[in-house]
Amino acid sequence: MEIRKYWLPSLIFGMGLALSIFSCQHEPITIEGDNNPVDTTGNNPIDTTGNNPTDTTTTGIPCDPNVVYFELDVLPILRSNCAKSGCHDENSAQDGVILTSFESVMATGKIEPFDLNDSEIYEVIVETDPDKRMPQPPNAPLTSAQINLVASWILQGAKNESCDPAAEGCNTDNVSYSADIRPVIENNCLGCHQGANPTGGFVLETYADVVAKVNSGRFYGAVAWEPGFVPMPFGASAPLPQCNLNKIKAWIEAGAPNN
Repeated sequence: MEIRKYWLPSLIFGMGLALSIFSCQHEPITIEGDNNPVDTTGNNPIDTTGNNPTDTTTTGIPCDPNVVYFELDVLPILRSNCAKSGCHDENSAQDGVILTSFESVMATGKIEPFDLNDSEIYEVIVETDPDKRMPQPPNAPLTSAQINLVASWILQGAKNESCDPAAEGCNTDNVSYSADIRPVIENNCLGCHQGANPTGGFVLETYADVVAKVNSGRFYGAVAWEPGFVPMPFGASAPLPQCNLNKIKAWIEAGAPNN
């Protein structure tokens, strides 16, 4: 009879203990003196490869002059000349090709790293037949310098390497239109702002065109993403590199010379 007296309280205590064990969240164990707690839950496996795919920080990494960088060198050319409305932006996706990001270029652009002959993007930008060439007429073909950048990027493995253009400083002394400003315009803007129907009626084909927009106050405000201006380059996820902006501003403050 004594056993029956205590069986119900014992059963309730046992069930409570079991539930508390199974419902507890296992907290990570922190080793004293270690700034990075070791996760023993199994929910966040430790990266033992030395690679951190989520770390896209490039601040402070100098740019190698012998390397062609996708975000810095190639994407601006594709975005300005190819990833436009009616061609290869997300909405148009002509022939299923989207050229607005590294992921979309590699997924749809039919690029074979290290091999120009099997890379369709390269084949169409060097095509001499106007019916097959990209950008399509009446758009102007890419320049030799732009073609060489795309080709070099493919031959270097079509990688998504990044760097910080300002890591080694940004020299804004004696900024030259021909050496510093014009290449930025050609690679980031000219694909949209030339020909008979330039985007927004904004023409940047010649030095005179550029200076006219500078004098109107519309040029720097747009590329610097200042309030009240349409951010340019159109469709970009970020403004031009700060060093480019610093050089453009210095050139304008020097009187926008044709040097």
